[in-house]
Amino acid sequence: MTAGATDAVPLEIDTNIARELLRLKIATLVDVRQPFELEVEGTVEGAEAIPLFNFKKLLGHTLTEEEQEILDSDTPDNTDVRRFISTINRSHYQLGNVLLCLCNSGKRSLHAAQLLRSIGYERAFSVTGGIRAWRMPDEPAKTATDDVGRPSTGLNP
Repeated sequence: MTAGATDAVPLEIDTNIARELLRLKIATLVDVRQPFELEVEGTVEGAEAIPLFNFKKLLGHTLTEEEQEILDSDTPDNTDVRRFISTINRSHYQLGNVLLCLCNSGKRSLHAAQLLRSIGYERAFSVTGGIRAWRMPDEPAKTATDDVGRPSTGLNP
């Protein structure tokens, strides 16, 4: 894929489409929220937790002062690096999965998707609206189908 073609692929994906990709088992959900957010707001079933600020440091990016403060000087070690690479490679390359990044509102996950694409993961997306949109009640699954291909509603992987 050329650089121009990568730019043409949208970075964000709707929650309904994300849920359908997960239901079809062709995507991996990567939760980029910080550990304290996971404790306070809860986790998402089946998501791989890889905090964005650790992710940025693993890639050699400099954190802003605010990001470093949020990170609380939790410097990633070699175990974090191996876990990150193993998780992403297993999902993206070995399984051929799309990577769906999720955060609180969709801003950090957008940045995470951009970072993943910048290092060669061309099928990385941010879930629009983050965990807030993910957990919205009565969200119809527009793209869902049942086992025989008929339209279905209320899909919740």
